[in-house]
Amino acid sequence: MRIRLDGTRAELIDALFRLRLNFTVSGVSRAYPDRAKPRHWRIYVTTHPRERT
Repeated sequence: MRIRLDGTRAELIDALFRLRLNFTVSGVSRAYPDRAKPRHWRIYVTTHPRERT
C-alpha cells in the first residue's frame, strides 16, 4: 500500500513513528515541499501489513 503523508516535518516524523507500530514500512520517499502551504511537506510511504503471531 502506498500512503501519501502531508504536514510539517514534526507531523511527518510523528506519523511515520505511528505507522511503524502497526505496519512494516518498506520505503519512504524524499520530502517534497508543498507549494500551497509554506512549511508543509509531503512524503510517500510504502507499507505492508505486519505479520501477527
